[in-house]
Amino acid sequence: MLRDFVEAAAVRALFPRDGLRRAFIRAVGKSAAMGALYSVLPIASLQEAFAQDRSGNLEQRELNVGFLPITCATPLIAAEPLGYYKAEGLKVTLQKVGGWALVRDRMLNKELAASHMLAPMPLAISMGVGSQPQPTRVATIQNVNGQAIVMALKHKDNRDPRNWKGFKFAIPFDFSMHNFLLRYYLAEHGIDPDRDVQLRVTPPAEMIANLRAGNIDGFLGPDPFNQRAVFDEVGFIHILSKDIWAGHPCCTFSVSESFVQQNPNTFAALYRANLKAAAFANDRANRLALSQMISAPAYLNQLELVVRQVLTGTFADGLGHVQRVPDRVDFEPLPWYSMGTWIMTQMKRWGYVKGAIDYRSLTEQVFLLTDARKAMRELGQPLPDAASRSGYRPITVMGRVFDATHPDDYVNSFSIKRA
Repeated sequence: MLRDFVEAAAVRALFPRDGLRRAFIRAVGKSAAMGALYSVLPIASLQEAFAQDRSGNLEQRELNVGFLPITCATPLIAAEPLGYYKAEGLKVTLQKVGGWALVRDRMLNKELAASHMLAPMPLAISMGVGSQPQPTRVATIQNVNGQAIVMALKHKDNRDPRNWKGFKFAIPFDFSMHNFLLRYYLAEHGIDPDRDVQLRVTPPAEMIANLRAGNIDGFLGPDPFNQRAVFDEVGFIHILSKDIWAGHPCCTFSVSESFVQQNPNTFAALYRANLKAAAFANDRANRLALSQMISAPAYLNQLELVVRQVLTGTFADGLGHVQRVPDRVDFEPLPWYSMGTWIMTQMKRWGYVKGAIDYRSLTEQVFLLTDARKAMRELGQPLPDAASRSGYRPITVMGRVFDATHPDDYVNSFSIKRA
């Protein structure tokens, strides 16, 4: 953006009349025109000076940003080796965190300026559910899809969830899409997730060891641990999360409201860096490079082959087949209001919140859809069509359509619930 801005300003300075400017570019071509421009003006120096001036507006330059070492954090991680943070004048230190409760606590204690968070966490923190209330905002969705139900190999011939009474499952956190999607999946097959099975909160890095030891029968977890369970020959992929809800959110790039208010320019710079990284990650032509980039010890510290299978969608399923699912994971950053509303229906369905909820007001406070659209537009990134301008995109989960305008009717329509 800086380069384009300086180039455009220089062209306008040399050719102030629109007609003359367009005639010159048509006559010689854009590449030749830019080459001529660079030969007579110190464009590079102007760009550098402009960048320095812009970074001088930052309230903070050095920031600690948290992440869990999972593929969901790909944009946030990739922005560092791709140089996007540096290009915005930021010195970001990515801090690897061991679990979601610790992420929450470090954000509440302001030890992290921003962090990779599960999509339900900013809603729960803003509402004061499970922690002290602190207004927290979802700047972008880090990833959509990208999770799976993994079962122990001994259950290869027991694929019908109706037969899973008494099973033990691991989930990474109560306020996670993993918890809500697993509960939804089980309940649709007649299994009460609070009475018929056990759900155990387990850090993602410990899920495979627990599966190997027989402490759990399966888990709904993040990658690369789903694929690592297959690689280590301790589990198989029963179903991808995209087959429960295609396009579901999982993780976010989130900040506190106080950080946004106190550091608007720094926040905008972080926003730009993450949106550029999301666009890079969402381009499937970049997935091989990404797998090499983020599998490094400083980031995921995983076998590149395992990460590659996740990001490319060509993977062994542990059942003797190679699957080809290009959209196993994608990195679409817009935080749709309907996503937040659905999450809150599940928080109410399962008793995490009681009483009346102002779904619309809360989700539109927490999910910064308008800001994301504006930032993407300024970066020249494509936006969805006008049909989604309201922010309430259609959602279908296991064949059931969610009407975000009547969330309580949706909650009450389920036969298995705590609400």
